[in-house]
Amino acid sequence: MFTPLRSFIDVAPDSHFPLENLPYGVFRPAQGNARVGVAIGALVLDLSVLEEQGTFRTPELSKSAVFAQDSLNSFLSLGRPAWRRAREIIQHLLAAETPELRDNAGLRDHAFHQQRDVTMHLPAHIGDYTDFYSSYHHAHNVGTMLRGPENALMPNWKWLPVGYHGRSSSLVVSGTDVRRPYGQTKPPDADAPIFGPSRSFDYELEMAFLIGPGNGLGEPVPIERADEHIFGMVLMNDWSARDVQAWEYQPLGPFLAKNFCTSISPWVVTLDALAPFRKPLPPQEPEPLPYLRAPNDSTFDIQLEAQLQTATMVAPHVITRTNFQNLYWSIAQQLAHHTVGGCNLQPGDLLASGTISGPSEESRGCMLELTWRGANPLTLPNGETRKWLEDGDALTIRGWAEGDGYRVGFGEVSGRVLPAITR
Repeated sequence: MFTPLRSFIDVAPDSHFPLENLPYGVFRPAQGNARVGVAIGALVLDLSVLEEQGTFRTPELSKSAVFAQDSLNSFLSLGRPAWRRAREIIQHLLAAETPELRDNAGLRDHAFHQQRDVTMHLPAHIGDYTDFYSSYHHAHNVGTMLRGPENALMPNWKWLPVGYHGRSSSLVVSGTDVRRPYGQTKPPDADAPIFGPSRSFDYELEMAFLIGPGNGLGEPVPIERADEHIFGMVLMNDWSARDVQAWEYQPLGPFLAKNFCTSISPWVVTLDALAPFRKPLPPQEPEPLPYLRAPNDSTFDIQLEAQLQTATMVAPHVITRTNFQNLYWSIAQQLAHHTVGGCNLQPGDLLASGTISGPSEESRGCMLELTWRGANPLTLPNGETRKWLEDGDALTIRGWAEGDGYRVGFGEVSGRVLPAITR
């Protein structure tokens, strides 16, 4: 039987941040500048303090002051040997039997902060952001609404990971309010479009991964080496204006319906922390083309849920329960396809999964599917109903992998819908 690791820091049994996890994030304490830390229990360990003490003076981590910066980009660029060495050092220092940090009260007071007392920032300077469309059940449900079940999937869908380039400037960290956007919409019975606030405001339960070392322009990343370029994963909410999207998306895809706000969680869970939860990628039919095949390609067993709390509810209500394993295309396939034409990814770039929906009604990852385009409204515990998100609604996405006596979690990504600006 596996015995959970023990830290000298008190970690609750249901915490998302035990010693097995150690996710990275960028935080700002009450006094001082933003810097890099890791989460352990309810605390943040300030890695810039340890860096100043000389803790990370190793060949793999020779680049100076990567943790005293306001983003993870410099650390991401160092690659997997550096990431693994840093993880080994931090895990050792936080272990119950290691005295260096445990028995140094002055260093502890300087290095640890309560998570509730710090401000979290985006974990990286994200230069480019791509969103895929990789859940079969989501694509099939949406296609059924638009074209009927016999033509639900477009002919290319099972041959390549479909995606679009998003707007990185409107990526925000969890806890940031989202403003209802304006745009053109065309009511079914209207001869011309109208302009106004979106009336079909939606969330999309997603995950995303951050790129570490990039690739040169014109130099594709082979699928078997994809993990060398993937640092870790975050939760994501791709807020969507469905009525704007329905009018604008043909022939080039999402634009104003998606570019106004996308939220991500602040803590980045590394692939090394997720390694115990790898699962074989289910068979794909038809077999992908050779550049998308890897003998040991995998997915992850990550439980996901979305909670909705209206302005009049005293507690949130779970409206979606799904799993990362419901994705058809793996993150390695997404990265290999993204670069196969020669696209150069860079440290801090973000690649997202698209809505993660499963086969059951409760596993649908957005309001579009849950209410079947508004035809079947959700009834909430307090009697309120929802076809779409309304002003004042708060949407929270949570995710975790369940170990033997511990959890490797992502925390949450949350946001509240604000009214459109009066014009």
